Amino acid sequence: MYRIFVIEDDEAINRLLCMNLSVAGYEAVSAMDGAEAAKRLNTGETFDVALVDVMLPGMDGFALMEPLKAHGIPVIYLTAKNDLESKLTGLLSGAEDYIVKPFEIMELLVRMEKVLARNKREGTLAVGDLLVHVHKRTVTKDRVPIFLQPLEFDLLLLFVRNQNIALTRERILSEVWGTDFYGESRTIDIHVSQLRKKTGLSIVAVPRIGYRLETNP
Repeated sequence: MYRIFVIEDDEAINRLLCMNLSVAGYEAVSAMDGAEAAKRLNTGETFDVALVDVMLPGMDGFALMEPLKAHGIPVIYLTAKNDLESKLTGLLSGAEDYIVKPFEIMELLVRMEKVLARNKREGTLAVGDLLVHVHKRTVTKDRVPIFLQPLEFDLLLLFVRNQNIALTRERILSEVWGTDFYGESRTIDIHVSQLRKKTGLSIVAVPRIGYRLETNP
């Protein structure tokens, strides 16, 4: 069953969305503001799509894009902001769709199903004897499960999606930890080291640049 993250501060709209999603056969998980949504993401919860209002208290929907992207969660904005600048901001930041309120539930469900179908194509990624199950956020090696912390999984996913490509430290920090991370880049070294030990992958340091996952051509 697909898990849909409903991030909407209007209680009536939030409840209506969750009810209709449940009737349609989805598992709906609700958050009433941006800060609550970000906190749930940090616990390692997994979702298949996020329906996000833009004008949220605590942390607006545009600011939520980075942590949602870092966890590999496709975003559909549901908002009353119908000006061109807002639409462009949402879509250019990486949203899969931008739907202006008011909208018909059936239209939302059809658009959401298209987003799920697009992202389902990348359900499992393989590298050597390692299988990365994107939506389940699980990893197996020779069919044996490997336990990864949420950030380790996100880091692995980034490397597997960019095999044999040198990734800069800046890009790794931005895509895995988010643009608001102010810690030391040494954090990357520690996580890469742990990832090597757990997966056996050849993740090599590229001097003055960052890291590269080396695989057979």
